[in-house]
Amino acid sequence: MCGRKVQGIISADWNGCLAPGGPFDVIEFHYPELLSILSEVFKKYTSNIISFREATLRVQAIIPAPIAEEQMDAYLDASFRTYPGVPELIEWCQSKGIVFMINTTGPQGYFQRVLSKRLLPQPSVLSASTFIRYPGRNTDPPCIYDLEEIDDKPRHTAAVLAAKGIPGQRAILIGDSGGDGPHFEWGWQVGACLIGSMTKPSLENYCKKRGVEISRHFGISYADGEGIALDKEMRIHFMDLVPIIEEVLEV
Repeated sequence: MCGRKVQGIISADWNGCLAPGGPFDVIEFHYPELLSILSEVFKKYTSNIISFREATLRVQAIIPAPIAEEQMDAYLDASFRTYPGVPELIEWCQSKGIVFMINTTGPQGYFQRVLSKRLLPQPSVLSASTFIRYPGRNTDPPCIYDLEEIDDKPRHTAAVLAAKGIPGQRAILIGDSGGDGPHFEWGWQVGACLIGSMTKPSLENYCKKRGVEISRHFGISYADGEGIALDKEMRIHFMDLVPIIEEVLEV
């Protein structure tokens, strides 16, 4: 879709937003003894207590070796899943001339292997972390941004808007946790539609403190101290977002 006039953009987080799980799940899969440490690091950066850069440095310091492609494939073969309707939503958006951007702290290597194995339609743009990354291949998305910090999410979405000539009012941002807070704060400033998907208290709290209003809530919204209800999340179908997208982007 690069170089083509488009209707708008969806810039969405991945982990806990379009798919269950977190960015460090492949490490937990191969090193289950690190679960408690990984969970603590994840909670601290999604609650904006530590930076994402600090989180990745802590994780890299405790794993015996970088995650190889074969290890990533083993994890995907055993564990890959999205919420229902996510692949169909990506395809639908792109059929309507809507840029679909995955904008996540998840690792690039995860998406490289997912796309090589054809487990997901190729998104228009990928903004993802470099803490796991493999040599490039022809199944990689045409536009890739290196995400090193959560503040890169709004910067990368803004760069795509500028490159495509899309006004902020024709952007839809989707996020779930405080790690999406800076993205939503920027989106609020430019007039984007902000959708909380499986919304966590950390995102609600971030937005309330800054006077940012979440436009819509989709799926489950969690209260403080409430555990993740995966069985309920997996009953949410993401093609149900289509009417909202049609309304906002007038497609």
